[in-house]
Amino acid sequence: MLLTDKTAIIYGAGGSIGGAVARTFAQEGARVHLVGRTGETLDVVAKDITAAGGHAETTVLDALDEAAVEAHVASLDAVDISFNLVTRGDVQGVPLVDLPVEDFVRPVETGIRATFTTARAAARRMAEAGSGAVLTLNSGSAHGSPMMGGTGPADAAIDTLVRNLAAELGPRGLRVVGLWAAGVPETLTREKLIAVDPRMDLDETALQGLLANLAGMRMTRRNPTLAEIAATAAFLASDRAGGITGTFVNVTGGMVPH
Repeated sequence: MLLTDKTAIIYGAGGSIGGAVARTFAQEGARVHLVGRTGETLDVVAKDITAAGGHAETTVLDALDEAAVEAHVASLDAVDISFNLVTRGDVQGVPLVDLPVEDFVRPVETGIRATFTTARAAARRMAEAGSGAVLTLNSGSAHGSPMMGGTGPADAAIDTLVRNLAAELGPRGLRVVGLWAAGVPETLTREKLIAVDPRMDLDETALQGLLANLAGMRMTRRNPTLAEIAATAAFLASDRAGGITGTFVNVTGGMVPH
């Protein structure tokens, strides 16, 4: 197994992608610490993992709370992997000139604070052992994506942070890697779409049309699955990833950011 005897912290583990990653990491032999703000969703993932014979513990905290993050990391015997998957509160579908400042700034502030706070806490512990992997995820929208609100600037900030952290931490034996993922069908429910873009109140036919359109935009002509994203994350977190650091892996099915 890829992650045997590894200890992994997954922030946002109660979400769709976070839960899939946690389950896969556990299947690959990791001891997973599920962190999030809602105990009920974390418990669902933990029960799935333990029922399958894995090891999972849950902790309710806000990844934006620096003191809480530091205290949790300090309480663990070891940290080999840290993966930030915290929801940023992005608002999309509104022209920038019509977007409230709060909605524009929120994903930037939330995204960069959560990424930095969780990565820094883990890296300090990992540096003591001289090894470890810090992972994060965004949509790859940093290169000019209209009608995406603060998503592009947030992605750009996180992209830069990943590369700078990798440069500083590499000599200490740590790797920092990001994943670009967007338009994953299992996460695109009607309710979640409306939460991000109020105009996306789609019936089932329209939703399937949206998914087909997304598939057509990808080089592979198909949408990625949660299982594929989680499997890629497990490989990148493992020792088999070798010297892969300071970069983002595009798991969107080949959709090139534009």
